[in-house]
Amino acid sequence: MLAGCRHGTRVWAGDGWGYHAPVLEIQANRSDDGSQIDLCPAGELDAYSVAQFREAFAEMAEEPRVVVNLSGVQFMDSAGLGALIGGIRRIRESEGRVVIYSDREAITKLLHTTGFDRIVPVKDDYAAAVEALDEDPDA
Repeated sequence: MLAGCRHGTRVWAGDGWGYHAPVLEIQANRSDDGSQIDLCPAGELDAYSVAQFREAFAEMAEEPRVVVNLSGVQFMDSAGLGALIGGIRRIRESEGRVVIYSDREAITKLLHTTGFDRIVPVKDDYAAAVEALDEDPDA
């Protein structure tokens, strides 16, 4: 199972091909089987772009199963963390489930260091993140 997000434009970076994402680009993709939505921000999730992220996350409030795919996020500050917490709260208020997926070591470390993983599952493997949507949150 692959994470369903591809952001940015393929560009030559001098030492090879890579992807350049704008300040913040957001995609929301329904999984092939329709069981969940992947909310996929890419770029910098900070004070300058957080309003855009909050708006996209608010549109997910009624979704029963959401994977927030942070694999495209290169930088996140406290404003980004706050928006993430607010979005998670809205989904949970509607009895939805949410999991964070990040394969970026710096972002995953930030989420663990701030104790984020105590309020929501944080996974560094996409398949494990999808599986975590089925786990009992009270277990």
